[in-house]
Amino acid sequence: MGRLTITLASRTHRALKEAAARQNRSMASIIEESLELRGIQPAETVRQIVANARVRSGLDSGQAMTLALEETRRFRQGN
Repeated sequence: MGRLTITLASRTHRALKEAAARQNRSMASIIEESLELRGIQPAETVRQIVANARVRSGLDSGQAMTLALEETRRFRQGN
């Protein structure tokens, strides 16, 4: 497991600490979950997601990648 040191605004750190206490979780688990929800995934995980989608959709690898990129952009823009 990797380690990371980050600097947060005092109010953000306090809010994170309070949320962790309320949820009986670690601050790290909340941060990790937040990153995953923002689509931060290892490259191998993303490749597997695309491969699974391609198999289910009947698209070739180029079409599947194009669709995955379009959907990722749309998701990140909140559409």
